[in-house]
Amino acid sequence: MTAAPQPHRMDNRELLDQYLAAGFAGRVGWGERPALLVIDMAGAWTRPEEMIGSDLGGVLENIGLLLDVVRKTDDIPVVFTTMAYDATFSDLPLVTRLKTPHSEQMIRGSDRVQLVPQLRRLPHEAFIEKPRASAFFNTNLLSILVAQRVDTVIVVGCSTSGCIRSTCESALDYGFRAIVPAEAVGDRSASAHEANLFDINARYADVLPIQEVIGHLGGRGPALTG
Repeated sequence: MTAAPQPHRMDNRELLDQYLAAGFAGRVGWGERPALLVIDMAGAWTRPEEMIGSDLGGVLENIGLLLDVVRKTDDIPVVFTTMAYDATFSDLPLVTRLKTPHSEQMIRGSDRVQLVPQLRRLPHEAFIEKPRASAFFNTNLLSILVAQRVDTVIVVGCSTSGCIRSTCESALDYGFRAIVPAEAVGDRSASAHEANLFDINARYADVLPIQEVIGHLGGRGPALTG
């Protein structure tokens, strides 16, 4: 008689052990040419009173630390993103509106979709409006990175369970090394944040302490080959 299947009850440590044994959670490491992707640090996400907002003050502060380091090197491209749609909803499909009604509030030109001023975006730093979670989907991000010979993307911003995860998945699909500084991404839910950092690290990117990322960018250590 065949035993009944057991429900999945592994904790993260047990699951990580299983992943490692199965060949998950390898290291992508650093390439030779990184870029910093700052995902959706705009009003709708960073103001707690907003429909999908939360307190991302600590995340914003850590992104600022990374921007300071990157801007001093003068050779690491920075790309900012937001989500925005026409006020007529002509570019917002009905299915998206039904699944994520808050998208109807993301009107192009409104304060909700503008970057927070603390980021101090510079004129030469790209700013992309994306229609979906991934910064790569239906945008010119890929061409921007290819044109500048980027092989590594550092993904920061929000939300860990949505746009961060989706962007990391796309980065892997396109052959980019992806690095996620753990303290520079955030989510409305602590449990969703932790669960998705675990999955991102296992499947799509290297999740690293921010000080390790800053140390690498400041010293631009040797690239990982292979």
